[in-house]
Formats: sequence, C-alpha cells, structure tokens
Amino acid sequence: MERVQGPESRWAWVEVNLAALRRNTSAFRRLLGRGVEMMCVVKADAYGHGAVPCIKTMHAAGASQFAVATVREGVALREAGIEWPILILSEPPATCVQTLVEHDLMPAVYTSEFALALGEAAASAGRVARYHLAVDTGMTRIGVRRADAVELRRTIDFHRGLECAGTFTHFATADVPDDWDFALQLNRFRETVEALRGAGLDTGLVHCDNTPGTILHPECHFDMCRVGVGLYGLHPADTTHGCIDLEPVMSVRGRVVRVIYPNVGDGVGYGLTWRVPRRNIQVATVPIGYADGLARELSNQMDVLVGGVRCRQVGNICMDQFMFAVDVNGARSYRPTRPVEYGDVVTLIGADDDERITAEEMAGLRNTINYEVVCDFGMRLEKIYT
Repeated sequence: MERVQGPESRWAWVEVNLAALRRNTSAFRRLLGRGVEMMCVVKADAYGHGAVPCIKTMHAAGASQFAVATVREGVALREAGIEWPILILSEPPATCVQTLVEHDLMPAVYTSEFALALGEAAASAGRVARYHLAVDTGMTRIGVRRADAVELRRTIDFHRGLECAGTFTHFATADVPDDWDFALQLNRFRETVEALRGAGLDTGLVHCDNTPGTILHPECHFDMCRVGVGLYGLHPADTTHGCIDLEPVMSVRGRVVRVIYPNVGDGVGYGLTWRVPRRNIQVATVPIGYADGLARELSNQMDVLVGGVRCRQVGNICMDQFMFAVDVNGARSYRPTRPVEYGDVVTLIGADDDERITAEEMAGLRNTINYEVVCDFGMRLEKIYT
C-alpha cells in the first residue's frame, strides 16, 4: 500500500478512503427495494469525513437525497455546487426562511408559525418551499405530536407557497432486537401516516429508518431510508455486526516531529504524569492534540501504531501534540523492528500492516460512541482523499 505523505504545513491528517465509502453506500443501496430512495446523512461535515467529496461519491453509488443538521451546512453545500435535494433535519428559526427559499433547502416542519413564515417567504419570491413534516412518535426530541399532525397540516396546507415533500420520524431504539418501544414508535408512525392520508393530505416521501433501522427493519423502509454513520464504515450498534459488511473510511495519522532518549526518571508532558522507567526508552512527539479531536481523557490510556506495532501513548495529551514511548529493548508487543525516527508515520486510527486501531476501540476507552470519535477528528485536521 502506498503511504500518504501528509500535508506539507503540518504532519497531522485524516485520510478518507472514497473507494470504501462507495462500497459502503452500494451495500446499503442493495438492502433497499426497487423504488425506495436513499437519503445520506452528511451532517457535521459528513461525520468529520468532508461533506462535498463524500456526497459526490454517495450519489454516484445510488444516493438521491442528503440530510444535514443546520441551515449553514445546507447553504455551504449549495455554494459548493451540490444540487440534489437537501433536508434540514430539524425546524430552524423562522428568521432564516429567506435563506431556505433562496437556496432551495427543505426544512423539517412541526409548528404552524414556522411553516406559514416559510410559505410567505416562498410566495413572495414566486416559489414553492418544500418541507418534510417531522412527527414525534416517542423519542421526545423534535416533531409535531402525532395527535396534532392532521390539524397542523390542515392549518398550513392552504398556503400556495408550501409543499409537503415528506413525512418522517426518528427511532430511539432501532438497534435493539424485539424492542417494545421500537414497535410502539413504528405503530404510532403508521397510524399518523394513515390519518394524514385519510384526511386527504399528501404525505410526500414516508421515511423512518435510520442506519440500524435500515439494516435490521426492512419492513419499514417505506419510500426512503436515512442512512448515516454506517456509510462511513462504522456500525451503529453491536446488533448490526454480521448483517452487512462495512469498511472503515477514516484513518488518522501523523508523523514524528521529535524523538529523544530521555534520562531515567524524566517526566513527560504537563503534570509529568508519566516518567521514564529505565534506559533505552524513546519518547516521540506527534503534532496531534485535543484541539484536533484526540481527547485528553485518553492520556496514558491509548496505543498508536508505528511500523505495524502498538506503542503506548504517555503523558498528558496536549492541545496540539501528544507523546508516545518506545521500549527499544523491551517486550516485542510494544517494540517496532527498529528505533523510531523523525518523520515516521504514526497511526491513531486505521491499519498499519496487520495491526489496526478502530474508532470503536478509541470510543471504548473514552466511554462514548464511534460517531463522536470521527466527528471530533474531522474538525481541524486536514483531509486527504484516497
């Protein structure tokens, strides 16, 4: 495998494997029946992977629509030349309705006040604003209460500046097999859709399955599925492993910018929380820190890969750097085949020869989820697409 050299200005970067992203998108596309659309969730800059290159790859692999969390994210995609339908996954403030109309962004809608403001802005511009009705079926986060859905639609449907392009809900426990709460939410959603149609109201595209739902619940694929973290090769839960083959898309790497043999007893990093225990220990510095997404709580807890071998991170992780130790004459499991040198590539997440560190491993050390790990690394590190 050809080794990425990294940016010239800073030896720290994220690698994004677009070929793996394409294969993951195709794998999800194959789960869907004929006529079922796929909406790819690309919020938070595609979970830290870079939204624009990812969207182009996803669309080529069969995605037809995309979803973001904020109006600003949607505007950035339009300004980058993305022309496919974009859903804002929550209802933004009414103060941004002009922006939504100008950039043809579909917001979630669940209040009449916002919907009517959107319709007025669209009508004034000689346009029709498309939206998706969000229904709260039990997650208690966003959405119109299911009992109020028909009344809301009747209140706003007269407006010539509005068009309902979709109706959706979001599951709280789609990853839990045979879960009562999931079954309850699904039943409530079906009843709401039936009530809307019974009242003669167009529901647009009906969708409710998120990533685990798309994998585990084909019975409710309906008109469209919203696929998120799985596209990036990350399983949303243990229950989806073995159900679909996914390849990690992100790797995080840096290069050694300093390496020394400290004296026995020398401390490392702020607070000197680790001290050199014996001779022939190398301590190397890599320019990645907690401002880049490497959580400070991982200090003295995590491994990195050098030459296909695990080495232990030592000392408190700094804002812009961390250090790791190499026991030159120590145990083989923590000793590369040669001493570490200036410029050597260090892998925080990803594969190096036969070894691999996953986002799940790092998430376990942080007591969080893989979603947060990759989002954090995507904030400041330069991205290199392979």
